[in-house]
Amino acid sequence: MEVVVLLAIDIGASGGKAIAGVLDLKDGKLTVDELLRFPNQIIRVGNHMHWDVLQLWVNIKNSIKAAVRKYGGKLASVGVDTWGVDFALLDSNDELLGLPYAYRDPMTEGLMDEVFGKVPREVIYGETGIQFMRINTLYQLYALVKYNPQRLKAAGAMLMIPDLFNYWLSGVKVNEYTNATTTQLLNARSRRWSVDIMERLGIPTHMLQDIVDAGTRLGHLAPSVAEELGVPNLGRDISIIAPATHDTASAIAAAPMVNEHTGYVSSGTWNLVGVELSEPLINERAMLSNFTNEGGAFRTITFLRNMQGMWLIQEVRRIISDVEGRDYSYDELTKLASEVDQPNSFIDVDDPRFLAPVNMIEEVKGYLRETGQREPSSLGELVRVIITSIALKHRYILERAMEITGRRLSGVNIIGGGSRNSLMNQLTANVMGIPVYAGPEESTSLGNILIQAAGLGMVKNLGELRSIVKGSFNIKVFEPRDERRYGDLYTEFLNRLHLH
Repeated sequence: MEVVVLLAIDIGASGGKAIAGVLDLKDGKLTVDELLRFPNQIIRVGNHMHWDVLQLWVNIKNSIKAAVRKYGGKLASVGVDTWGVDFALLDSNDELLGLPYAYRDPMTEGLMDEVFGKVPREVIYGETGIQFMRINTLYQLYALVKYNPQRLKAAGAMLMIPDLFNYWLSGVKVNEYTNATTTQLLNARSRRWSVDIMERLGIPTHMLQDIVDAGTRLGHLAPSVAEELGVPNLGRDISIIAPATHDTASAIAAAPMVNEHTGYVSSGTWNLVGVELSEPLINERAMLSNFTNEGGAFRTITFLRNMQGMWLIQEVRRIISDVEGRDYSYDELTKLASEVDQPNSFIDVDDPRFLAPVNMIEEVKGYLRETGQREPSSLGELVRVIITSIALKHRYILERAMEITGRRLSGVNIIGGGSRNSLMNQLTANVMGIPVYAGPEESTSLGNILIQAAGLGMVKNLGELRSIVKGSFNIKVFEPRDERRYGDLYTEFLNRLHLH
């Protein structure tokens, strides 16, 4: 066949989408076709937060059904990616042990120091190279050891969220490498589970699965699923491939401008900020700066720090809708922010108070009051404070990355849904003093699609993958403006928030 269709199902913390990638094998051009969008959200039940993986599973099947309906026998493969750190437990009969907890669940609050009392942070970082965040799988599992050991005792298998869906699709239980690294339980050098750390914390190890590389073909669409979808004959021709199942890794793989001198921001609910390496970089400086050595496609390392991203804007939008009944689009909020003067008030977007507040608007105003800063007088000013603070934090993290790696960056590639935000792109260019390359917007799905193509032998390496993206999609360039003014603003940001 000269043209193949590969289906990427990309599920983030606020929603999922099914995008068919139509790859012309003759000229190397990729076009995309959005087939379906569906919501996803954290569900509060009592004191806990969960993901409704059963409803997501319904939408995954609907996505495949839509692809088969439109493309028939041209559909060659399906791959699922999601966020990291969260997991599902299966019992000894491979049945789901309840709805998975969501990473914002409060059960991990205050547990990190307790974990460090059993396994020093230097030991954990020295083995895994993963940044310390209470949302990590390590602390979620330890919370179960402490508060719900019966659930762990009943577990026969632990699968990361995309591994669960790939298991239901193919019947094969594995843990894909890029998502497994987000657990803070994988040895960064050997790429094997850190059994010693788990045993010292009382976390069962019998539930671990084999690690496979991104791009591994798991098998065909399971007969039971094919029959349910009404395509029993086509099921044998549809491969289930584990892409880079961590959405960040798929997104960075499809960042066409990234190289030794260009960093990246994968922007969505979270903004992942860093540089790409060929080997883990694990030392005291990286640990103290809280950089993570997460796995990338083609065995690269995504050397980065997580920071809060569009989550803050999402929550502002939600609160306005709930309280005022006014539904602003993200473009409308950005336009309001673009029309106001640049404020000199800042927030640290990574302050714990912004992780899961009841009312994000009040939290931002409370933070400004408590730090002696002027509160915004309009919705536009509020959004401008948030977006400016995000751009300033980009520079802070990328400067740390340059110091640790010894590199000098001459550009930043912002990818993902956040790359649509022209104000954030321009402010990042202004603050950094270097060009920002914005796009592609659907980088996660593109990476997912082309890593599937690599799994089928159609793409040879990361360079070829990025060349296809660059040749198929437009990248918008934002040149820096008012560098001196924004340099002074950055200095004030550092001083105000004590981030030196």
